This record gives sequence, structure tokens and C-alpha cells, in this order.
Amino acid sequence: MTSTDLPSAATTWRTFAVDVGGRPLEAAVAGADDLPVVVLHHGTPQSFLPMTSVIAMAQRVGVRLVTFSRPGYRSSGRLPGRTVADVVADVAAVLDHLGVEQAVTAGVSGGGPHALACAALLPDRVRAAASVCGVAPHDVPGLDFLAGMGADNIAEFGAAVEGEGPLRAFLEAELPALADLDATTLVAAWDTLLPAVDRASLTGEVGTETAAATHDALDGSVDGWLDDDLAFVRPWGFDLASIPVPVSIWQGGQDQMVPFAHGRALSDLMPGAHTHLLPDEGHLSIVVGSFEAVLRELVGIGSPAVRG
Repeated sequence: MTSTDLPSAATTWRTFAVDVGGRPLEAAVAGADDLPVVVLHHGTPQSFLPMTSVIAMAQRVGVRLVTFSRPGYRSSGRLPGRTVADVVADVAAVLDHLGVEQAVTAGVSGGGPHALACAALLPDRVRAAASVCGVAPHDVPGLDFLAGMGADNIAEFGAAVEGEGPLRAFLEAELPALADLDATTLVAAWDTLLPAVDRASLTGEVGTETAAATHDALDGSVDGWLDDDLAFVRPWGFDLASIPVPVSIWQGGQDQMVPFAHGRALSDLMPGAHTHLLPDEGHLSIVVGSFEAVLRELVGIGSPAVRG
């Protein structure tokens, strides 16, 4: 894939491939080589196609963005049975390829657990992490994992708990409706998942690029989506309470994809985290309206002076 395949405003991104134990991983980077690095983990189901507004935010903050399509998405080779913790090998390989020793990391939605995995298991290279509207572990005591989700996500995660067979059948049944997405059809496809504040966010460029990244991620296969969902409802492979680097949590009170209670659960599991529970924000609006603040805080809490 070349930069001409990306949205026109994102042509400053350089795409590259990394070999991770014989498995190809598709990645991209934007920004000058001397800038602090933020590793960005995309949502579920998405790919590394960037959102122009996020690129602009990174430019204003003065960071270099690095991202990649998780295994099973686009041309990143599938890793069947992967856990959330398995992302650490991918991030290490990407940083090695770029010659980057240390970075901070942020994950949006399904990317949130993966950012936290890097903070827990790669603390010598990942100085801080942010979970933005991120999923909490399925087995957190006292958390009703599905409560507050839209009907589509209740059905999806219900199938995930049943196992790979039922989940694959569910996702493949959903795939035809997502085949030719644009901003308008995306709103219709996500009807049960979008509060008013998120519907308002899916207009213009944001809607077009979100639809493009979703369609791009699912072009012919649900493997990445399936493996993400299974990883979320199984043990993640690390202890959130033992993360040794600074963490921030951002969650919206109107979120019908990953409900507010997930942010509270993450905050309870990591009592030292910088927690932002925003009652008037949704799942998409928190990225559109607050991601620049996420990046600024992340760079700040991940600085050597803060960490000591």
C-alpha cells in the first residue's frame, strides 16, 4: 500500500511493513524524526487509516504518530488466539524498525486495552499510556460488562462469550451491511450504538474517514474483528493494578459502545490513574473534542521529569 491509497489529507504518512516472527505487520508513521513518539492503537473494527483531525492534533501538540493495523486487519497477518498482551511484540517490532527507544501510547475504544498492555509489559520503552473510551476486562468483579451498550454490541459480545464459532457467524452476517459504507450508511449501521452527541460527530470529514477506516478494516475478512472481540472477553494476560508507568483514562457518560461503567471500572483497578469521566461525551465525540487534550496530558505525564 502507498500513501496515495490513504485519504488525501493524510498523504504525509509513510507506510511500511514489519516482520514479527514471520508474520507481516502493516504500519505507518507521520511527523519529524526528532519529535516525541505516540503509538496509536486503533479501535474495533478499524485499521491504521488515520483521521485527519487526529493528525492535525498531533501536529499542534508536536508529536510523531506511529500506528499499525492489528493482526487480521488489512494486510497484517492474522495471529489466531491472540491475547491483548500479544500486542507488545508488535509494538516492540515497530519501534525497533523506526529506531525509537521510548514512546508513549494511546488506544481508542478497542485499542484501549492494547495501550494498557504496553504500559504493563513494556515499561522500559513505553513511558505512559492513555485509554480513550476503552473496554474494561470482562471479568471485573461488580462490572456488568454489557449494561448500557446498544443492542448491536450486546449481541456481538454475547456471541464472543459463546466462542469463536458463534462470533464468526454473527460477524459474517453483519459484514454485507458494512461493505459500502459512507458517512450516512455508517450512522444507519450503528443505529443502536449512537447517542445524539455521537451522531453529531459523524458529519463531514469525520464521518467520511470513520466510514473509510471501518470499510478498510473489513475488506473481505472479519478475522481482525473476531480476534479483537475474543481477546477482550478472555484473560488479557497482564495485571492492570501492577502497571508501573503513568496512565490516563478518558470515558464518556453517553457512550453506548463502551459504557461509562467501563471507565469507572478501569479507574477502580488503577486508582493512581489520571481519570477523566466526562458525563456529556459519547464514544466518538470524546475523540473529536478531547483527543488533543489526551495527547498533551500523555506527553506531560510520560516525560522523564514526571516519572523521575
